[in-house]
Amino acid sequence: MTKEVSRSDLAQAMLSKEPPIVFEALDKKYFDHGHLPGAIMMPPAEVAATAQSHVARKDAPVVIYCASDTCANSHEAAGELAGLGYSNIAVYTGGKKDWSEAGLKLER
Repeated sequence: MTKEVSRSDLAQAMLSKEPPIVFEALDKKYFDHGHLPGAIMMPPAEVAATAQSHVARKDAPVVIYCASDTCANSHEAAGELAGLGYSNIAVYTGGKKDWSEAGLKLER
């Protein structure tokens, strides 16, 4: 089962000395419309290639999110990464919707 992270835990982790690598598991048009601060675009069709380009160690902390709690892309991407041997993966289930509804800013 994939570990899940709350908005408050993610926000705190993003400010830590060693923040997680944050990926948005949506296509470019959604990423360009707004994404969490510092997030990297990870289109569903490019999960493996994106991770290989941006994650140096397979045990590095990684958080994946997508549009909202009804979007399955983040869980699917997490499963794919786990299958590739990445071992420190969490999903921010609330995604962009939860983040922005809490009044937190998105980058464009």
